Amino acid sequence: MGERTVMVLNGPNLNLLGTREPAIYGHDTLAQIDARLVAYGTELGLTVECRQTNHEGTLVDWLHEARARGLHAVLLNAGAYTHTSIALHDAIRAIELPVIEVHLSDPETREPFRHISYVGMAATDCVKGLGPQSYIVALERAAAL
Repeated sequence: MGERTVMVLNGPNLNLLGTREPAIYGHDTLAQIDARLVAYGTELGLTVECRQTNHEGTLVDWLHEARARGLHAVLLNAGAYTHTSIALHDAIRAIELPVIEVHLSDPETREPFRHISYVGMAATDCVKGLGPQSYIVALERAAAL
């Protein structure tokens, strides 16, 4: 793998996309989004690896793996951990790789507790509120790095 690989990490409940609150998150499944990212990554000259977990520590481990492998960048939709996880914040800072925060919705237009992003405090960039297109825009930004 290596230099032109982008790891796409998805956190809790994103495995339920397509059926979970479609008025907020849309009807696309995570598998559909992942397939588009892999295909578009090829067009951009990137290898794209997509992963999902409901466990915070697994996300931290994958961030560490991205560093150890010398990957190009990470796209991270940490789900609810965005607003709670100092561990993810610290891991992002520690890996010294570009990490682009991704959100389907715009957390700043939602409940007040979603306005704080510990991920965003450490991330290189953020793309939010574009539905599944948020991932595509984030991948384009990663390709430009």
